[in-house]
Amino acid sequence: MTGVMAQSMDDGFKQMYYGNYQSAKQVFEQVISSKPTDGRAYYYAAMSQLGLEDEAGAKATLQKGSAAVPNDPLIMVGLGRIDLVEGNSAAARQKFEAALTATNNKNGEVSRAVADANTETKGGDRKYALAVMEKLFDNSYVKKRDQYEPTVQDQVELGDAYRYLGGEYGGRAINAYEKALEMDPKYAEAIMKQGLVNYNANLLQQAVNDFAHSTEVDPKYSPAYYELYQFYFTQKKSQFDLGKAKQYLQKYLETADPSDRIKNEYYLASIMFFDKDYDGAITKAQSLMSIANDSYKAKLNRLIADAYLQKGDAAKAQEVLDKYVASVGEDKLEPLDYKILSEVYGHVKTTDSTTQAANEQKALMYLEKFAESDTTLDADRIEEVAKAYTNARVFTKAGEWYQKLVNYKTKKNTPPSALDYYNVGLSYYRAAAGETIDTNLLNRADTAFAMLAEKYPDITTGHYWRGMANAGKDTEAKSGVAKPYFEKYISMAEGDTEKNKAGLIKAYTYIMVYYYNIKDEAQMKVYMDKLAPIDPQNEAMLQIKGIMSEQKSQSNK
Repeated sequence: MTGVMAQSMDDGFKQMYYGNYQSAKQVFEQVISSKPTDGRAYYYAAMSQLGLEDEAGAKATLQKGSAAVPNDPLIMVGLGRIDLVEGNSAAARQKFEAALTATNNKNGEVSRAVADANTETKGGDRKYALAVMEKLFDNSYVKKRDQYEPTVQDQVELGDAYRYLGGEYGGRAINAYEKALEMDPKYAEAIMKQGLVNYNANLLQQAVNDFAHSTEVDPKYSPAYYELYQFYFTQKKSQFDLGKAKQYLQKYLETADPSDRIKNEYYLASIMFFDKDYDGAITKAQSLMSIANDSYKAKLNRLIADAYLQKGDAAKAQEVLDKYVASVGEDKLEPLDYKILSEVYGHVKTTDSTTQAANEQKALMYLEKFAESDTTLDADRIEEVAKAYTNARVFTKAGEWYQKLVNYKTKKNTPPSALDYYNVGLSYYRAAAGETIDTNLLNRADTAFAMLAEKYPDITTGHYWRGMANAGKDTEAKSGVAKPYFEKYISMAEGDTEKNKAGLIKAYTYIMVYYYNIKDEAQMKVYMDKLAPIDPQNEAMLQIKGIMSEQKSQSNK
């Protein structure tokens, strides 16, 4: 009987490995039915439910398991994971530590469960996950007979801990996955996860190669097909390919769990959407609502709203989403909810100007929430928000988001471009304009242009715009605060007067007026002579000439 039970558990693990969570759940529930005191079965049944995005069901299973098998370490870890899901990290840590202590930090299943909870769950402590795995591997304090020998699964979990920490840990993650493959060259999960590391490092072609290689090693490994689908469905210019997205989604469905009806039917509706059968997608999605859990209701509502949007019926899409938001509450919305809400409100048109302005504001608000709500924030997403604020002429917010782009690239050791600094400065410069000059915003603009001039000293842009930002604080050219920046610009730009004509006119005019104000006629004439050939009708120049001519006439009387 014990052998049969072990075989059943192995069947469940195999189903989980392939992402067949519905089938896995059924296997583990059968084990529980045969042996109600098997703590491992409760834990893995609950993890299968989390794979099905059924958090309430997973919690109920773990609570039932805790009553049947009090103090079981795996069930304790599972309940800690639920604490993380519910936002109670302190209670989660307490349960994790209790489970690790009970197993002397040398039980691979328990340590992996704790690490996995902290990498895969929002609010988890990624450094703690790594520390748990490193302690599992560390045999320096253990007698030889009790030393732990890492498994393939342990190496993959260690790789996951490194991968989620990102940055400098990427290479270590690859090494851990390589060690797993040394132990089992056919372990497709390790290959696929190497692809995830490469994707995070923006090595996109290598990532695709890894995902594809994973399916070649094991053609039944459906999670890799899913990653390929997600890669090509991601709406970035370097990735998005609807034809390939559909191709890999179909491959995924061919290998996916046939017993998981809601997921499979949802993706069939997605294929209808890809084929532009929007009515079919809407009908299919609506038919699934009665059997969908909360997570899939969110997916289905997004699909229905997007289908209406693609049909050109933004008002109906808004109606669907407004009803959904009212039913779950704003605080329960997910990042992708914010994205579709932003798109829908950006497309809704009304003749009422007040309502239209409110819709446009909501579109920007939801786009910003989308960018800020997801831990996978990237340069493209930040720039998308910045451009949206620029197009809406909300220049202060545009400046803030372009500055976030600079900060993000700097953090990722990717040098910001000259255009990145320019966009920050120009946004704040434009925001400062108005009936009264906002000196604070001009100072922010000047700071950005100063960075542009420092990082890219051989182009004129930073020097010129430092002049413009400072001239904005000295509109009558009395203090001369912009003079050194315009002088630097002039020294670089005069070699091609035709190309730089507009900028030179601004710079010459400011310095000419400054010398007029301090009564340095000789220097004023130098810049007047530079200005006259390229802008003979310059208003400031003609005004100064008129004043000086009148003064001269008065003095001759």
